[in-house]
Amino acid sequence: MDSRALRAAMVRKLQAQGVSHPAVLAAMGAVERHRFVDTALVNQAYEDTSLPIGLGQTISKPNVVARMIELLCEGRTEKLGRVLEIGTGCGYQAAVLSQVSREIYSMERLRGLHEKARENVRGLRLANLHLLFGDGMLGFAQGAPYAAIIAAAGGEAIPQAWIDQLAVGGRLVAPAVTGVGQQHLVVIDKTATGVKKTVLEPVLFVPLKSGVA
Repeated sequence: MDSRALRAAMVRKLQAQGVSHPAVLAAMGAVERHRFVDTALVNQAYEDTSLPIGLGQTISKPNVVARMIELLCEGRTEKLGRVLEIGTGCGYQAAVLSQVSREIYSMERLRGLHEKARENVRGLRLANLHLLFGDGMLGFAQGAPYAAIIAAAGGEAIPQAWIDQLAVGGRLVAPAVTGVGQQHLVVIDKTATGVKKTVLEPVLFVPLKSGVA
């Protein structure tokens, strides 16, 4: 499948929706989303919709992926340093992150999806991407501190382990349930004096779970 025209159209739609960071738009245009969905769904790969990837999980809408990565890259012209992604899923967001980061660790708790992601990215030769199987709620202390942390699942609160593993000056973007019982996109900036939490728009992500399966 030659998806260049479809990817270009997707990027134009993202720009119309307000995504403006040049590196994020370039990354979204570079990664072939159809490689990460089931064959039966290839024709929908570049629509702004989430799609099932098995085991009750989904690949996020392109707009959501671009929005969250743009929040990580906000105010930066250089690449992000080391990034931790919680919830590899099919590997699509990790592949996009690999374009804007020097190094990316991506963790998945479902072995079936971890294996699927490994298969999906194998042919892309992304030397800076490390796929890990494990409990994402614990983060990955061996790679810390991280310049950025991003999560593709939302819980009642942001796990303390993630905040601990975030570098001073780093940013965390994740869905979390706020006081009104609804998931919102949350941004946490870690400074030398503490953490600053910003609650953004409502979102709908799969629930954050502990353990592996």
